[in-house]
Amino acid sequence: MKKTYQLTAAGRQELEAELVQLKGRRGVIADKIAAARDYGDLSENAEYDTAREEQGIVETRIAEIEDILMNAEEIKASRSKSVHLGSKVTLKNDQKEVTYTVVGAVEANPVEGKVSDQSPIGQQLIGKNVGEEVTITTPKGSTTYSIITVA
Repeated sequence: MKKTYQLTAAGRQELEAELVQLKGRRGVIADKIAAARDYGDLSENAEYDTAREEQGIVETRIAEIEDILMNAEEIKASRSKSVHLGSKVTLKNDQKEVTYTVVGAVEANPVEGKVSDQSPIGQQLIGKNVGEEVTITTPKGSTTYSIITVA
């Protein structure tokens, strides 16, 4: 059974852009490999080894992105008042206000405020409504927030 990946439209566009960029690097890497071969003995050629390693990393990522895009299910925007995949949620407690977007695991990037529905934060938010309190437990400890908005 193939794995299905949950992606927002923006997440799909980011992956497609990364794929184009990686495919563009193929020619540069091939040139590096060809130049390294000209140095002679390949068994002790660090430039050749580095170029081949870079090629392997790029090709692996290309295959990964192509698999994700082929098996992606787009998260549709919804006007639901409860938190679901694709929701942008604003939380507030006494000290701070934070905003998260709940996305699939492939798109998750906590630095950008994108949390996976499978993460501790995402699991606590899914299904909650505006006005409800949610206690989020992370390695730093537990914090209780009120849900201010769900978009």
